Amino acid sequence: MQVVLGATGPIGRSVATHLSSLTDDPIRLVSRHPFELTHSFTQDNGFTLMDADLCNAHRTFEVIEGASTVYFVVGLPLNTTLWQAQFALITQNVIQACLNHNAKLVFFDNTYMYPQDVSVLTEESPLVGEGPKGRVRANMTQSVLQAMAHNGLQALIARAPEFYGPGKTLSFTNLMVLKALRKGRKARVLVSDSTKRTLIHVEDAGKATALLGMTEDAFGQTWHLPCDDERMTYAEIIQYSQDILSRPCEYQVLKRWQLECLKYIKPTLAETQELWPRYGIDNIFLSDKFKCRFPDFAVTSYREGFKHVLSE
Repeated sequence: MQVVLGATGPIGRSVATHLSSLTDDPIRLVSRHPFELTHSFTQDNGFTLMDADLCNAHRTFEVIEGASTVYFVVGLPLNTTLWQAQFALITQNVIQACLNHNAKLVFFDNTYMYPQDVSVLTEESPLVGEGPKGRVRANMTQSVLQAMAHNGLQALIARAPEFYGPGKTLSFTNLMVLKALRKGRKARVLVSDSTKRTLIHVEDAGKATALLGMTEDAFGQTWHLPCDDERMTYAEIIQYSQDILSRPCEYQVLKRWQLECLKYIKPTLAETQELWPRYGIDNIFLSDKFKCRFPDFAVTSYREGFKHVLSE
């Protein structure tokens, strides 16, 4: 059985969808509020739904029982206090349950723990955790790596940069640029409109994570998930959006000094502060390793993906 933890998020939904095309195994979808999945993932199609608070070790043990592979795609609201209080506990509960049930773990990761002032990122980039959220994510990743090295955990790490895509996908680019433009509003760009961005389409992230989980020799490694290498600046993204929408698209670049002022009246913006340096430099997230191992994987181009979001 395949078990997806955090199944109601955009990555979780995508992983579940693509797993169903890769295996005949039953698929258990776990979330605090799985009723949101009732209409899309039915028992007739091989899915079962279970609710769980993964901060509860006993409940975590229950929902992982019977699993051959567990997909950790758990997300929390962008709140430092919440991350510090819950993420380490959730990670330890999942690791222990996987060890107890002899289940493999596919750990979906982000790039918060990477250096924020380095342009080129690979699987070997250091896990420095320069901000509070970065330290939380670095500790989570280190917990997985230590369990792999010392406790016999069979696991892999699937790491993705900022993602974008249709539906309820939450990211700077999705909310402040693409969806703002689609609704006829002015886009907001963080720090610079002239630096290259690496983004991943949410469906590519989900499909690649599912594919790794179904690939025996992928375990024991860290993988950067596949992204389009034809990176664009925000200025180029907005020009392309203008062409797709056939109307002028306005935008504003929020400089660091403006962000410093705005964070006092927009608490959600303050929660992103440790990421601001990354928007002032080119962000080159390399996924060559994945592309060499899976040469037939069709990566969504930025132009195709942006057009999809703008046309929703």
